[in-house]
Amino acid sequence: MSAFNLQVKQTTHALRALFPETPLQRNDHLSARYGAEIWLKREDLTPVRSYKLRGAFNAMRKVRDRQPGQQDFVCASAGNHAQGVAYACRHFGVHGTIFMPVTTPQQKIDKTRIFGGDQVKIELTGDYFDQTLAAAQAFCAEKGAHFLSPFDDPDVIEGQATVAVEMLEQLGRAPDLVILPVGGGGLASGVTGYLREVAPSVDFRFVEPLGGASLMAALREGGPVKLSRVNSFVDGAAVARLGDNTYRMLDWVRPDQVLLAPEDRICVTMLEMLNVEGIVLEPAGALAVDVLPELADEIRGKTVVCVTSGGNFDFERLPEVKERAQRYSGLKKYFILRMPQRPGALREFLNMLGPEDDITRFEYLKKSARNFGSVLIGIETKDPGCFLRFTERMDAAGLAFRDITADEALSEFLI
Repeated sequence: MSAFNLQVKQTTHALRALFPETPLQRNDHLSARYGAEIWLKREDLTPVRSYKLRGAFNAMRKVRDRQPGQQDFVCASAGNHAQGVAYACRHFGVHGTIFMPVTTPQQKIDKTRIFGGDQVKIELTGDYFDQTLAAAQAFCAEKGAHFLSPFDDPDVIEGQATVAVEMLEQLGRAPDLVILPVGGGGLASGVTGYLREVAPSVDFRFVEPLGGASLMAALREGGPVKLSRVNSFVDGAAVARLGDNTYRMLDWVRPDQVLLAPEDRICVTMLEMLNVEGIVLEPAGALAVDVLPELADEIRGKTVVCVTSGGNFDFERLPEVKERAQRYSGLKKYFILRMPQRPGALREFLNMLGPEDDITRFEYLKKSARNFGSVLIGIETKDPGCFLRFTERMDAAGLAFRDITADEALSEFLI
């Protein structure tokens, strides 16, 4: 067994002082749908509701072994890594300074403070993560503290690899396929680094959010590159640049093994897992389950493990998730109409709606000395086919309209 895998086994044992192994659960609903054995590795059930605790614990443990006098640790994070570091600081009794953007939701700040207790200090600085990261690194240089990377650190990667050790022990055999979410690559590089040696028959798929495909970009360019633009909705995996260390462990991946998940489709998966299974997943935590429909033909009859990497979901975001899911599923649309400014015009328009169509948004400004006024209207229905019939009726009536549902710029400002 390689030195890496020996270390991973030892780390897995050491982790038991912090928390028990997370469950590996067969999901009957998904298994029946795809005619396969679908298992969920429930990393959303660690004490901090994500796998990030594993890497933070191991990195802190290793640093303290090498430098027994090191008592000060620093990280920059707006989410799961911050909570993992805080929890580990309390466990080891060391001091942690956690830099978070000023724009971090209060719920995440409060949870980090609860996990760390008196052992951590939270510094809110910068509107954007790059500013927060720069402040954290400057603080480390000034104070001699140790910076804990969220993913691009061999000790962190080793800690995340413990997911694979537990998975094999719990399943009792090697699965046919493991589906892994990818942000900076710490989890994916650790799990594959372990399994490729001890279970070489296992196949892999890697899932990135469409608006943050840093692994795909690195594979195409032959090394990590910084994305010019990142959609931050999948905040647990929206990373602009894959790590150097993680890329070295993932450079064997073929581009066709990487799947890109649209952010709005992820919302459909999140709602399904919540409503059908009662499982709360954050957007990044739903990535592995989200791509199952794309893999339906090739996974039939096979054993598949999906790593649900986190469940830190703020329910204040639920209306946004529902909105995105409805739009992706074709059950909600927004239109801008040119409405004639005459008595009875609105009544005529309303008669075009079908029995399943419900108006959820209506804004109309009547302008003087104009023959037409603009209307912003949102409509929700129970069957996507209803919109086809609705637009056909508007066309037949000669009503000018524009579907702005998929228009990013207009949606951001108007919806």
